[in-house]
Amino acid sequence: MANIILTSLLSMGGLGLVLGGGLAIASKKLAVETDPRADAIVEALPGANCGACGYPGCSGLSKAIVEGKAPINACPVGGAKVAAKIAEIMGVSDTGSADDKKIARVLCQGDKSKAKNKSEYHGVMTCKAASMVNGGPKGCAFACIGFGDCVKVCPVNAITMGENGLPIIDEEKCTGCNLCVKTCPKMVIALTPGKNEVHVRCRATMKGKDTRAVCSIGCIACKQCEKVCPFDAIHVKDNVAVIDYDKCRNCMLCVEKCPTKSITAAFPTRKKAVIIEEKCIGCTLCAKSCPVNAITGEVKKVHVVNQELCIGCGICIEKCRKDAIKMVRETQGKCDSCEACAASK
Repeated sequence: MANIILTSLLSMGGLGLVLGGGLAIASKKLAVETDPRADAIVEALPGANCGACGYPGCSGLSKAIVEGKAPINACPVGGAKVAAKIAEIMGVSDTGSADDKKIARVLCQGDKSKAKNKSEYHGVMTCKAASMVNGGPKGCAFACIGFGDCVKVCPVNAITMGENGLPIIDEEKCTGCNLCVKTCPKMVIALTPGKNEVHVRCRATMKGKDTRAVCSIGCIACKQCEKVCPFDAIHVKDNVAVIDYDKCRNCMLCVEKCPTKSITAAFPTRKKAVIIEEKCIGCTLCAKSCPVNAITGEVKKVHVVNQELCIGCGICIEKCRKDAIKMVRETQGKCDSCEACAASK
């Protein structure tokens, strides 16, 4: 009996050694080689695993970067600092243009003082829950409900709720991760180009009179913005103005013309052209290209920019062959945009 037990133990032990050795050999033969840079990139990433980059977590993004399927600056949460670290790991210097940055912006100004309520809401205090009860308490079906769902999902604490009942986005902190956009049930938050400073803060597609009946600062589709824009960058579609950001040059003429102030811009940051006298050769290209005739001067003489007429479109800089024009921010001027925009600055 003892011999049988001993034989069984020796057989099992031998079989275990053979199988273990086989697995060890197989693990080496079938091992998938991983790029050490992928592990280094995972360490450099913030570890939020939020999926805002469009890949399944930080490991998925690191693999995509190493394989050349994702850009160096694909992590919106990490921002420029993380992009710089990844660039160092990948051995490249270009981390992407700052002009490519997208920023979340609130496209609604229907706060407590400007937008009417159609009912009182008594329930779970989330925008999602409120939107499921007759579309929410606001009279405008497109208005921000104001219960702060966007605040809760922001991974970098870039959003706070203002006293007026609208979200305030800190554009310096915003990474463009898109989480607030996905969370908003009314779709009043959108990612827009960081370089663009003019925005239509209304999404109401109702007729003008219906919009005015529920909100004092909504777009009424008057098309005054269309008529004044020199660059064909804004058009009324479905009763609301829409900006083509590829064409918009931040001239802010539409903002000045809008009767309801539903189009906003930060006027103190507005730039205007200034001639660098020692470089100007008087070729007149800038004067000929200016859409508002703000530049004057004779051939072969230093030109002058009329600051009152200049709209800061930058076309003159593109035409100047001597780099004799620079854009300078205005030192005076008052922003008459919405409170949320002003607070975010």
